[in-house]
Amino acid sequence: YHPGYFGKVGMRYYTLNKNKYHNPIVNLDKLWSLVGEEVRQNAPKDPSTAPVIDVTQHGIFKVLGKGQLPQQPVVVKAKFFSARAERKIKEVGGACILGA
Repeated sequence: YHPGYFGKVGMRYYTLNKNKYHNPIVNLDKLWSLVGEEVRQNAPKDPSTAPVIDVTQHGIFKVLGKGQLPQQPVVVKAKFFSARAERKIKEVGGACILGA
């Protein structure tokens, strides 16, 4: 007997998945830091191609719209985009690619 012990309390969650809502994020102002300064320097030299930033390779799933992007096109691959991030990427001439 322990004081304050009332037996089993609450409901059981049989199919509990701890990482169900795990959704790491990155803001637009930190997006170029994922690929490095060298890629960013070489991107404006060839305007026919845009660098591809795949944030899922860095363990990030969602891109949020805080901050500004430099005025050069970029292709961003992610599982989720906020509406503001998608709008800002398209304003600089880039593209958003949804991936699973």
